[in-house]
Amino acid sequence: MDLAQFVPNPAGEGPSPVFLMVARLLRDKGVVEFAEAARIVRQTRPDVAFQLLGFLDVQNRTAIDRAMVDGWEREGILDYLGEATDVRPYLARATAVVLPSYREGMPRSLLEAAAMGRPLIATDVPGCTEIARADENAFLCAPRNARSLADAMLALLGLTPDARAAMGRRSRTIAEREFDVSVVEVRYLDAIARAIA
Repeated sequence: MDLAQFVPNPAGEGPSPVFLMVARLLRDKGVVEFAEAARIVRQTRPDVAFQLLGFLDVQNRTAIDRAMVDGWEREGILDYLGEATDVRPYLARATAVVLPSYREGMPRSLLEAAAMGRPLIATDVPGCTEIARADENAFLCAPRNARSLADAMLALLGLTPDARAAMGRRSRTIAEREFDVSVVEVRYLDAIARAIA
């Protein structure tokens, strides 16, 4: 990815911490677990905001429907932000970015969040763990487990703002070291050279 397009800024440490999930609204992305974890966390931390940004993918058999999202909003556990062509303003306001997906390739939402210097919370599954690394820049949770996700969120909230900022800096460092377009291009060229040698 072109990291020049994603400039890190100090983590969103406003009056309320914000957990942001950026994904197509599909069950396999862990959207239901995100809502359930929000409900759990808000029992002890009603000050925390939960935001959901992404396309309501009505053509997919695992899609979350509008009625379910509206119900979560009425309950006051999360805010649905709709979809956006530019996620950077939303990432800039987030305390941490969450992706509780059941399975992933290389999740763009986590790459972009890391490039913006955000701590990550993700499921401990291949793909997510390429960029979200426990005890470095992320808290990991079990897939399909809202309680595990809530515990990861509460663990992040238990950190000082300085500790969260340090996690965010490590996210950016990983993105620069391993995922910048210049690094990826060199790897591709090396692999091609070896293949035709």
